Amino acid sequence: MSTASAAPTPAPPLLLALRDIKLAHSLFAMPFAILAAFLVHDAAAGWERFVGQLTIIIVCMFFARTWAMLVNRIADARLDEANPRTARRAIPSGGLARRRAVAFALGSGALFVAACALFWIFFANPWPVLLSVPALAWIGFYSFTKRFTWLCHLFLGGALAASPVAAAIAVSPDRLAQTTAVWWLAAMVLVWVAGFDVIYALQDLDFDRGAGVRSVPARFGWRGAAWISRGLHILALAALVAAGVTEPRFGGLWWGGVAGVGGLLVVEHVVLAARGRAGLPMAFFTCNGVISVLLGLAGVLDTL
Repeated sequence: MSTASAAPTPAPPLLLALRDIKLAHSLFAMPFAILAAFLVHDAAAGWERFVGQLTIIIVCMFFARTWAMLVNRIADARLDEANPRTARRAIPSGGLARRRAVAFALGSGALFVAACALFWIFFANPWPVLLSVPALAWIGFYSFTKRFTWLCHLFLGGALAASPVAAAIAVSPDRLAQTTAVWWLAAMVLVWVAGFDVIYALQDLDFDRGAGVRSVPARFGWRGAAWISRGLHILALAALVAAGVTEPRFGGLWWGGVAGVGGLLVVEHVVLAARGRAGLPMAFFTCNGVISVLLGLAGVLDTL
């Protein structure tokens, strides 16, 4: 009697795609979008209406991020195949056919547009659906910037920075212009994400140089990239201070959150300096995930 075990059943292509794009990383931008929605919400409009808007925003962010990440995986398939760190991703490993990935990306984009249209149907707000296709183009563009500029990290930051502004437009476009803190939140997300993306790119420094990929680490080396990341995170902290100064509803919880963010950013860079590549998982994933949740929660509670 044979003792050989049966081969494992391959995961369905859609599940494989979702695993590959790491849905947990949605945590980086989601709290800022939710906070921006709370900042522009008019209590007189009713909480039932706001809960509906917030639900659609979360759905939109899921489909938008799925679109952007699949575009990234499709665009980078050949680079991923040549890079030992990424060779086991779904497309380069052969687990997910490129044509299926393209179909999933287009499907996600179409569902994003459809979800945006719900704001027009239920809340008489056409702006989300009118801006939906330009938004998809903007967040998908990042994947191609590493071919021609080491400022690609700022493009990624800009893609995620659109989330608080987009959420505010979805809830109350008229109140966005009066709520300066939303723009400071967007500025914070831009430089914060760019700063930790520079850290993330450190693990591919040697590969990027050999493959001709543009990045801050490939251009300036480990030490230079570390200092640029620190500078970007100082700017992020300054943007949070500006948001607190310009938003009268922010009080003790917000400033406690800002202090916590400052401490976590220091920890992030200390870990990176002390442990090098070995410290990247904690410096990139753990610290930044806690930062987004901490700040979003503090801001929402203060706003309430």
